[in-house]
Amino acid sequence: MNDKEFSDFITLPRTFEKYRWYKPIIVFIIGFILMVIFQLVMDEIFINLYGLSFVDNLVNGGYEVLNNALAELYSDLGVIVMIPALYIASKIVRDRSFSSYISKSGRWNFKLYLKALAIPLVLFIIFNAISAAITGPEGTFQLSFSYLIVILIFLPLQCIAEELVFRGLIMQTFGAWFKIPIVAVILQSIIFALSHGYNTFGLFEIFVSGLIFGFFAWKTNGLEVSSALHTANNLSISLFVMLGIITPTSSPQLWETVASIVFLILLAIIMHYIGNRWDWFGEIQE
Repeated sequence: MNDKEFSDFITLPRTFEKYRWYKPIIVFIIGFILMVIFQLVMDEIFINLYGLSFVDNLVNGGYEVLNNALAELYSDLGVIVMIPALYIASKIVRDRSFSSYISKSGRWNFKLYLKALAIPLVLFIIFNAISAAITGPEGTFQLSFSYLIVILIFLPLQCIAEELVFRGLIMQTFGAWFKIPIVAVILQSIIFALSHGYNTFGLFEIFVSGLIFGFFAWKTNGLEVSSALHTANNLSISLFVMLGIITPTSSPQLWETVASIVFLILLAIIMHYIGNRWDWFGEIQE
């Protein structure tokens, strides 16, 4: 793969006839306004169903409150609304097609997403199991059909929504502006980390995750593999929370962060090797 092919997804916006450097800013502003509107509507629905105190607790409680099916659903929906917000914003601005945020090919490759999901999901489960064995069970067992539905359907959509915004809109915008892919990967990782409510250790771990997700979006010319890695991480954590093995936290300890970063780097190496070995990356066509 030559340098031009390697960086096409990141600099893709520049290839569109209607591209102007300022248009992504307009898309972001419109998308952000729409997202806030959608979230306010969602809040009203949850308030009417479950009360104001329930929503206030979820909004102000940090990641610690994401320990049941309803809280997980609320959190996921609050991010999923970014998909229609970005779609509508892109249609209003009309600088390029919405599908160009997803892939250089202009389509979502379900086969690649599912293949790329299997191995990291197993590895994340093993890693979290080892971590839980060291610390011991911390949560409350609450396996239920509704909880499974939330984490198997809504959680993957939440991860894909974040990939669309951070590895799609934001990374491609920086790539189009600076025309240096690695700069775009780093900048979107910083913004990705700052968008999460963790302590310093947690933010650094999210930054590393953003680098890895950005690298695979760059490498594969699309969001399928980065979305699969993102989904595997979040899904494994939610499964362990549902089973009462771990509890979500906004303040990971130093040793947890170091262990997670080492694991993420090893996972990235494994996924890169497998992707090249089995030609996963070659499945993204022009």
